[in-house]
Amino acid sequence: MDKLVRMKMHKLLLLAVACTWAMGAAAQWQWTDKDGRKVFSDRPPPPDIPEKSILKQPGGNRPVRTAVPAAPAASDAAPAAAASAPKTAASAPGAGKDKELEEKKSQAEAAEAAKKKAEDEKIAKAKAENCTRARAAKAAFDAGKPITQANAQGEKIFLDGPARAAEAKRIDEIVAADCVR
Repeated sequence: MDKLVRMKMHKLLLLAVACTWAMGAAAQWQWTDKDGRKVFSDRPPPPDIPEKSILKQPGGNRPVRTAVPAAPAASDAAPAAAASAPKTAASAPGAGKDKELEEKKSQAEAAEAAKKKAEDEKIAKAKAENCTRARAAKAAFDAGKPITQANAQGEKIFLDGPARAAEAKRIDEIVAADCVR
């Protein structure tokens, strides 16, 4: 009986964890930005994103945002003129955010480029080391020295004709692949 209770508790715990994961996944915002890319976030989209571009929000698929009350205008002609006037970079809402976003994007790209360069250097260093080892092994093969290897049991065995030819071919392939200059 005790084992049955533990199994039920285990199942209940697993169900609770699964529900927690599902709730975390449901609390996401999704919208299409001005460039047409889908954006996924745990925060609501910026105010300049139109409601028709909001694809999903926490609590359901229908986007609901509170309307920002407009400042009262002296006349109807003034808002129309302001709306038709072209916005400059300084007067556009969120212009500072765009600059910050571009700076962050360029910093991220620079960091990614540095990471890629470091990775490429690491690969080049490994290839150079492999090349050095392969050339030393090739020199030993070409000199006709007896070559030993360890077998599956860890015992040293001398390479005979076919095994020696196969190993020489493998070393030549390594030299061809890693010793490109």
